[in-house]
Amino acid sequence: MAGVGLTTPATGLSGAAVAPAVVRPGAAVASGAARPGSGVPVVLVAHGSRDLRAAAATRALAGAVEAARPGTPVLPSWLDHTDPGPTEVLRGLAAAGHRTAVVVPLLLTAAYHRRVDVPAAVTAARQVAPGLTVRVTDVLGPADGTVDAGLLAGLAGRLAEARPGPVDALVLAAAGTRDARARGSVGRVAAAVADSFGVPCTVSYASAAPPTADVAVTRLRGAGARRVAVVAYFLAPGLFHDSVVAAADRAGAVAVSGPLDDSPELVDLVLRRVDATAAE
Repeated sequence: MAGVGLTTPATGLSGAAVAPAVVRPGAAVASGAARPGSGVPVVLVAHGSRDLRAAAATRALAGAVEAARPGTPVLPSWLDHTDPGPTEVLRGLAAAGHRTAVVVPLLLTAAYHRRVDVPAAVTAARQVAPGLTVRVTDVLGPADGTVDAGLLAGLAGRLAEARPGPVDALVLAAAGTRDARARGSVGRVAAAVADSFGVPCTVSYASAAPPTADVAVTRLRGAGARRVAVVAYFLAPGLFHDSVVAAADRAGAVAVSGPLDDSPELVDLVLRRVDATAAE
């Protein structure tokens, strides 16, 4: 099986065709990151982790988004483990006189946290501040069954930074979920990654669902792949990403990419989610 080199990290493409399910940002929208903001605050809502690196990454992303959109306040919040929560942030904005806010779930799948926890936080804020209008964006993973090309470019850029050399198979390592629809979303990203690089890409999970990264890597190597790299489908560092790195190393993966963190592609995706909600 011939390996594919990662020679174009800026675009994340290896020359192979991109799947039709991939949506590319339009030129007008992509250039919108540098335009002045409307002043409507943006609240980023992360899952939260006991690992302090995760909170630091969310704060860095908030700072990068705010820097990319002058005049727009961007505030981080967390559903668990770290303060403040989104309800507290939204109530604070209302108390400061803001009448509108945009909430961006920093989630890669529309599973329980997007369907239940985020709406509950917004409802709790409105009970205290009924005059506050809150718009909630799509998650950062596939929306309406489509995979964003900017997300793919960010994943490819992080993998290129890990310097895997030529690869003949990939594993997309995600956090994990029991939600079948959410797992289907991860599978669509894996299919788009496979089409982008022109090599097989399978899914693994750090929790809640099989297979783990080591099992996925071992299966690909058993099927004849000589150089398998792991694409980390994570927004921030933490225990799950650490477990993927350790498992992939045990199985002989040539590299594991870092999480998306505050990459330019993720910053742009967050702003395009905000803009899409504002246009509704």
